[in-house]
Amino acid sequence: MAKDITTLRGMLEFFEKENDLLTVNNEVDPILEVAGIVKQLDNGPAILFNNIKGYPNQRIVSSLFCRAERVAKALDVADPRKLKFRGLEGMKNPLPPKVVESAPCQEVVVTKEIDINAMMPVLRYTATDAGRIIGGGVVLISGADIGHCITYKRMNFRGKDWSSLAFNPGSHFEHFVLDRRVKKQNLPLTVNIGTGAGVGIVAGGGGVPLMVPFGSDELGIAGRIQGVPVQIVKAKTVDAWAIAESEWVIEGYVDTSQVVWENEEGEKKPADFAPYFPESLGHVGRARQTYKFVATAVTHRKDNPIYYAPLAHSFEYPVTMSFAVDAAVYEILNRQWPGLIKDVNSLPSMMGPMGIVVQVRKARDRDERSIRDIIISAFMAANMMRMVVVVDEDVDIYNTDEVLWAIVTRCDFGEAVVELPPGGSWSTTKVRPFSPSTPKPRLGFDCTVPVTQKVNFQRGEFPKVDLSKWFTAEQITRVRAMQSEYARLLADKRV
Repeated sequence: MAKDITTLRGMLEFFEKENDLLTVNNEVDPILEVAGIVKQLDNGPAILFNNIKGYPNQRIVSSLFCRAERVAKALDVADPRKLKFRGLEGMKNPLPPKVVESAPCQEVVVTKEIDINAMMPVLRYTATDAGRIIGGGVVLISGADIGHCITYKRMNFRGKDWSSLAFNPGSHFEHFVLDRRVKKQNLPLTVNIGTGAGVGIVAGGGGVPLMVPFGSDELGIAGRIQGVPVQIVKAKTVDAWAIAESEWVIEGYVDTSQVVWENEEGEKKPADFAPYFPESLGHVGRARQTYKFVATAVTHRKDNPIYYAPLAHSFEYPVTMSFAVDAAVYEILNRQWPGLIKDVNSLPSMMGPMGIVVQVRKARDRDERSIRDIIISAFMAANMMRMVVVVDEDVDIYNTDEVLWAIVTRCDFGEAVVELPPGGSWSTTKVRPFSPSTPKPRLGFDCTVPVTQKVNFQRGEFPKVDLSKWFTAEQITRVRAMQSEYARLLADKRV
């Protein structure tokens, strides 16, 4: 049977064949237990829970995209470091979605007595959470003049059929809401849970406005990434589209006339810090005031529907972000400095949109003068960026230790650090407070060697020897397993 990554079930079948799916058949509670298991096994296999306490014949899956190697195999990308270019291909040449008349996501349709938390195994992640939070629902907004916008939105169903629906300042979603608010209209949409690979990647990666402007066909980007058009079907109760192969769909609308707090604590004491749940950067997010979402229907697959429950703070986030942020920053910089820009990468600790490493190939004196402009352009390309590090081509930008080595050995902290204030004339976009320290200045580090001084920065190149002349294969394997990733990199490094 051919591989099918356009559906969640197809992905799980592929992961199982690759021995990259961990199945849990013992009973597990969606309240705290699932999140605890997933966190301890993060950056490992995808995890499928088949026995959910209080939810017979339902399943939960997590950790789908937490390893770049697994995602690369699914997308037939030979080198995981090249995933960004699949995202770039989607941005440049989207593959429009395909309309279908009937869909698996509508095998069961419920329009009365809707109670979301009773109907599906919504997780409570930590003891201090605002409640049971939907974090893996892909919000789809579509229109003739607005394209297809997809993004994950955190939701807390404070009522049986209504929830808060958060959005970021300056986002496409905010434009939709504010436009409908001015017109005194509600905003119809669908929340799609358990989608195929392309949709999950694009929704998780967000968008860089310079490459994915307002009105873009983000379902088209998803289709190109997975190589097959995303199928969509008309919603049953609102003027909106649903992703046909989803496991669950919540239909409804944003009531633009009402604002609500994301939890009761924030509503009672709006001036205080009301915890929500761990955000993508690891800090506990604060409950905010946002708009009210009202559910009008719940549709789902008939056979053991699967609820997708990613952790916001996990390795899934940086992997999916690379498709958008790394791809867009590379393209934007390479357009202006072709030949000088060799590669870009957001290390996992940099968490996608917050920091990036740019690798350059300097050859002329004028390349020296471009580094500061490269740093500023990277900040402008991704407005949430906190740090940009520029290094030479002999530095492995996929290894954190190697990048830190370049910072401490090659950056002149008196002359080669670019400091930009938050906002300012160089920035046109308001920055969302992702981190408690976001309002601080942004920093760029020029860790490149001056062209005229390369001889002073040569790295020692030890001879490559055949270890099998002195050691058995078992001995070599044992020592390699003891070495850190950085030690193995240095042992094999060749400029």
